[in-house]
Formats: sequence, structure tokens, C-alpha cells
Amino acid sequence: MTGAAPGDALLPVLLPNAGSDMPFDDAEAARLEATRAEEVSGLLSAIRRLENIVEEETAALATGQKVDFDDFSMRKSRSMLEFVRLMRARMHLGGETEITEEIHRLREKLERNRSLLEMHYDAVREVAAIIVRAIKDAESDGTYTGRAARDGK
Repeated sequence: MTGAAPGDALLPVLLPNAGSDMPFDDAEAARLEATRAEEVSGLLSAIRRLENIVEEETAALATGQKVDFDDFSMRKSRSMLEFVRLMRARMHLGGETEITEEIHRLREKLERNRSLLEMHYDAVREVAAIIVRAIKDAESDGTYTGRAARDGK
């Protein structure tokens, strides 16, 4: 019996193998290596899918193409969720050189994407401010702004 209260969620625990003092045979070592290679490949694929989405959006922003921000946001969110889940499940792969390099490339691409998105956001905010000012000016008769006095009316 464990010290957990009824209803508590228990996490799986890796128990030592009773024969862990004995070296692996070649078949077991090959199986473990194949599993690790498959995990690395899956994680690299997830990273590259996310990179492709980010690159696609960045290229559209940089070239002035019409951008469906909802679509890109949804695709990036899904891909990022996949990446995070795979990383959590395979934390032991964090030291792999190829994965580390891919993550650094992804970070650079995300930073460029963020920079372009920020530039577009600033431009939208400026245009919105101009429109708000134009609407206020059009609706105002100058009574409370002193505009009539300045215009000589």
C-alpha cells in the first residue's frame, strides 16, 4: 500500500530491473538504440513541422502577402502543443546534439517571426489611431474643443 490518499493520481515509477546488474545482450541494445532513434526522429519531425509553419507565416509577412492570422495561430498552437508533449515525454533526448541544434534554429525563426508580427501590430495600431482621430474630428462640431475660436468662427 502507498501513502497516497484515495483518489490521488499516481505517476508511474520506473522500478529497477531485477537483472539490471547483468549487461544487455546485443538484441536488447539494438532494440533500445532503434527506439531511441525513432524517438529522436519523431521529435525532429515535430520541430521541423513547427519551423515550416513559422517560416511560411514569416515569408508572408515579409512579402506583404495576405495573412490569415487565425489559421497561422491555430496551426502554430497545435504544432507547439505537439512539440511540448513530445519533449516532456522524451526529456532524456534533450541532450541530443541534433535536437539542440534544431531547437536553436527554431528559436531564431520564432524571434524573426515575432519581430515581424510586432511590426505589423504597431502599424495596425497607428492606422487605428489615425482612424479614431478622423472619426472624432468628423463628429465634433468644435463646440468643446476650441476649434471654432481657432478657425475664426
